Amino acid sequence: MQASKIARAWFGLTAVVVIAGLAAQIPVSAGTTGGVFHTPAGRVTNLLAFFTIDSNILVGVGSLLLALGVAGRSTWFGVLRLTGLVGITVTGVVFQVALADLYELHGWAVFADTMLHKVSPLMCVAGWLLFGPRGQLSWRVLWWSLLYPLAWLAVTLVRGAIIGFYPYPFVDPGINSYGGVAFNCVLIGVLFIGLAAAAVGFDRTFSRKDEVDDYLAPDPPESVERIRDAGTY
Repeated sequence: MQASKIARAWFGLTAVVVIAGLAAQIPVSAGTTGGVFHTPAGRVTNLLAFFTIDSNILVGVGSLLLALGVAGRSTWFGVLRLTGLVGITVTGVVFQVALADLYELHGWAVFADTMLHKVSPLMCVAGWLLFGPRGQLSWRVLWWSLLYPLAWLAVTLVRGAIIGFYPYPFVDPGINSYGGVAFNCVLIGVLFIGLAAAAVGFDRTFSRKDEVDDYLAPDPPESVERIRDAGTY
């Protein structure tokens, strides 16, 4: 029971970190001048174009559900958990390797950057390693988790070609050419799949069938599970 309280507190704190980072980033983006978007509303809405923001939202939602004890053991939550975990890890790695030195930040922008690019990734990964929950990941979940980065990339390239905005230099054909963008995306894709596969392997290795994390919502009745499975295929 004590371990459960610590786990839920950790997940709750992770959600608070994400919320604090996003809350700081919104006014910073709204007050930024210049660029493609000329209104505060346009700049704030454009935050959703950033992989960092989307990954943090996924992590925040998953962590909040775990903190409240309503996550459950459904396939969709496994996909949410793995997608957020790998997405935020890629965010942290790519930021430190390719983006950290591109911008000079001040004031609340520094706070938002620290929360979203550093603290959130570290807390999410550490929380998953320490508290799981275990037994939720599978190769099927891995393939479903790839929808998020593929959809993000497709929308980013199509939208960028239409409005002339790309959230990161490594996906901007005007800077790298389409060949360079393709190469960068393949590298990041390999990183994403490798991290996801490692997470699934770790989960399957260290999970125990007789172990149930009591901070998860109870499984639905067997009859409900059968109906749900019947509608899945």
